[in-house]
Amino acid sequence: MDLLGSIMSSMEKPPSLTEKEKLLIKKRKEEIERRQAAEKENLKKFKDKVEMQLTSYFKNKENLSLKFAPLDHVYRSIIHDVAEAAGFLTYAFGVDGVDRYIRVYRKENAPCEDELAARRRGDPWNDAIKQNLIKQRERERVSEQEELKRKPEKFTPTSNYKDKYAHLIGHDAALKAARKTETNKSYGFVPSENKKDVRSIEQTMADIRAKKRLKTTHDLDDDCGSSEITEK
Repeated sequence: MDLLGSIMSSMEKPPSLTEKEKLLIKKRKEEIERRQAAEKENLKKFKDKVEMQLTSYFKNKENLSLKFAPLDHVYRSIIHDVAEAAGFLTYAFGVDGVDRYIRVYRKENAPCEDELAARRRGDPWNDAIKQNLIKQRERERVSEQEELKRKPEKFTPTSNYKDKYAHLIGHDAALKAARKTETNKSYGFVPSENKKDVRSIEQTMADIRAKKRLKTTHDLDDDCGSSEITEK
């Protein structure tokens, strides 16, 4: 026998369960299974009830939305699933664990943002409130348009500054001080018109090249003259 086998054989075996303990464990397991089956059956019955309730309620075309009582998360999720499968819209309002509930809407009668905001705040909502809100916004829109159409009034000073200082400068001081300004067309002894270069770009470039050639010719002549003097 190897070392591991000897160690395992020397260890004490776990105590075996008595028949009474085995029976108790079996009963507990069966009880859990019964509870799970009962819960599953209750959820199935609730789902069937929701389906029947939606079908019966929305059969009337005048019914546009249906509010369910506050429920736990599991039951609310069933309502969401059933309503979505039936082609409806669902929204949850209220505080979770306190009064959170589901409201189901027809798709063609989806709630507006104002209704959703009001219900999330816990405020009441009905057709009268909706119409009042529409009228209020229409009045605000008309008021804004009228405000934009108004032209700013032309500002007219209440007094003339010339009258205030008339005793110092007189009424005609500004007219006498004003004089017509003319451009000085000559600077020095040469008129400015004669100082403008009226040549084209091509002519200017040609003149520059001619000056360079003339300078090169003069330099060559100077070099030749110096060479002749050296040879003599």
